[in-house]
Amino acid sequence: MQYDLEPGNYVVNPLQKSWGIGQVQSVIKNKATINFQNAGKQVINLDNINLKKIDNEQ
Repeated sequence: MQYDLEPGNYVVNPLQKSWGIGQVQSVIKNKATINFQNAGKQVINLDNINLKKIDNEQ
């Protein structure tokens, strides 16, 4: 499966809205490392969580 994320993209985790906006640090296979405003660095399994890409940091 191909994921439409690359380092520098901004995303939100719809299951954890309190984490705030995250910036993608890296994507390796199905794992994305994302630095969230309120939750710090998180490794997300993209097979389990559909991150929502946003146009820019708000």
